[in-house]
Amino acid sequence: MKILSTPQTREADAFTIANEPIKSIDLMERASRAFVSCFNTLYPQGYLSDRAITVFCGQGNNGGDGLAISRLLLQQGLKVTPYVVNIKPEGSQDFEVNKKRLEAITTLNRMTTPDEFPSLSPTTIIIDALFGSGITRPVEGTYAKIISAMNLTGCTIVSVDIASGLFADSLQEGGAIITPRHTISFQLPRLAFMMPQAHPYVGEWHIADIGLSSEFITSLNTDHFTIESDVASAWLRTRQKFDHKGTFGHGLLMGGSYGKIGAMVLASQAFMASGAGLLTSYIPQCGYEILQSTVPEAMTLTGSNINELEGVPTNKEYDAVGIGPGLGVSDITVSTLEAILTHPPGPLVIDADALNILAMNRHLLELLPENSILTPHIKEFERLVGKSDNDWDQLDNARSFAKKYKVIILLKGAHSAVIVPDNTVYFNTTGNPGMATAGSGDVLTGVITSLRAQGYPAVRAAALGMFLHGLAGDLAETAIGQEALTASSIINSLSQAFLRLKG
Repeated sequence: MKILSTPQTREADAFTIANEPIKSIDLMERASRAFVSCFNTLYPQGYLSDRAITVFCGQGNNGGDGLAISRLLLQQGLKVTPYVVNIKPEGSQDFEVNKKRLEAITTLNRMTTPDEFPSLSPTTIIIDALFGSGITRPVEGTYAKIISAMNLTGCTIVSVDIASGLFADSLQEGGAIITPRHTISFQLPRLAFMMPQAHPYVGEWHIADIGLSSEFITSLNTDHFTIESDVASAWLRTRQKFDHKGTFGHGLLMGGSYGKIGAMVLASQAFMASGAGLLTSYIPQCGYEILQSTVPEAMTLTGSNINELEGVPTNKEYDAVGIGPGLGVSDITVSTLEAILTHPPGPLVIDADALNILAMNRHLLELLPENSILTPHIKEFERLVGKSDNDWDQLDNARSFAKKYKVIILLKGAHSAVIVPDNTVYFNTTGNPGMATAGSGDVLTGVITSLRAQGYPAVRAAALGMFLHGLAGDLAETAIGQEALTASSIINSLSQAFLRLKG
C-alpha cells in the first residue's frame, strides 16, 4: 500500500471529485460513513449503549467529517454530543452544509474559549475532529488549550484521519497534539504512523477505504510503502509437482560461540521452516552435538576453533549465506567475517555480531557485496552510522547508508522498514511487542536467508521475510499471549503464517 504525502492525498481527492464524478460534500459523506463503519467494529453497539460519545469539531473539512459522523451515530440511537470550536465566523463550505444537516436533528454546542470545555465522564468516548492532515505549524493558543483539556479527561479518544496537531509528513517540534487510543485514517496510512516518536499521537491506526480513485493513486510516485498480506501473498512462490530439494536452494548459516550456540539453533530451525531445500550450519566445535541433536535437518560443519568461529567453508558456493547469530566480536571472528566479505560464497544476510564487527572495523564496510541484506536493530544501526537526532533523521541516515554501500537495510522495530538503495522504503504491518524477546532476530535471519536461498531477489526476500516473521509472531500472540512469546514460538508459528498467506 502506498503512503502518500498530504498534497498527493489532496490531489487524489480532487481527481476523484472531478472524474468519478462526485460532489465534495458526497465524498465527505462517504468518508464519514467509512469512519463510522470502522468505529462500530472497534466499539460494537452493545459496548456503546451505555456510554456517551462527545465529538469535538473544528471548522474545516475535518470538522465537517466530525459533524457528519455525529449525525450518523445519532441515527444509530447512540448518545452523541457534538461540539464546534467556534472561533471563525464560518467554516468551510462542506462544514456549513453538514452543520445544517446536524442542526436539523439535534442541538449543536459551541465552544469559543477553553473555559467552556464540558465536564465529561471517564467512560465517555471522544471523537477528535478538530484538525486534519493539512496543518503546517504547531497548534498553539485557544486550540492548544482545548487539545490539552481533551487529553486530560482520561477518556478514550478516536481521531478522524489523523490526530489533531500532528504533522503527517514531517518531524513534529512543539505544539499541542491529541493523544488518541485509535486513529481511523482515510484511504491510506500517513508516514507519521510509522515513526516511533509519533506513536503517542497515533495509538492503533486503522484504514477506512473512502473510494478515492485507485487509478490515480497508482499513477502517483512515492518512495514509501507498507507491506500488506495481499502483496506478500502475491510474492509467495507456488511449488511445482516435479520440484525437489535442490530446486529450493542450499543455504549456509555461520555463527555461534561458546554459550551462544542457541542463536544458531534458532536461525537454523527458522531457515528449515521457511521453505529452503538444504542447509549447512557452520559453527565452532563446541556446538557440534548441540546443533546435530536440535536441528537434524541441517548438515553441520565446524571450524578449527573449539569456542569461536574460525575459517570459512571452502570449495563450495551457496545460494545464500547468513552470518552473525551468536558470532562474538573477537579478533578471530573479525578475520572470519573479512574472509567472507572478500570472497563471499553466496549472497549475504548480515546480522547481530557481524554488524557489530562492521561497526568496530569500518574498513570492512567497503567490502560489502552489492545487494547484501543487513538486519540491524536500532542500537546496532546507531553503531554503524552514529546516533540520529530523531526518527526522520534515522530514516534519512538509513537511506544514505543503503545508497552509499548499495545494500538493503532492514531496520527492525515496531514497524520494521526495508530500505533500498534507490530510496524506496517498505514498512511492515505485522508483529507485536511480545516479539521483543531474545532470539527473535536470529529467527528473522534464518527466514530471510532461507528465502534468499530459494532465489527470491534481495529486496523481496527481506520484505517478505520481515512480513512472515511478524505474522508468525502475531499468530503466536493469539495462541499464547505476548508475555509467554519466545523466539521458538515464532518458529512454531511459521507454518501457520505460510498457510495464512496461501489463503
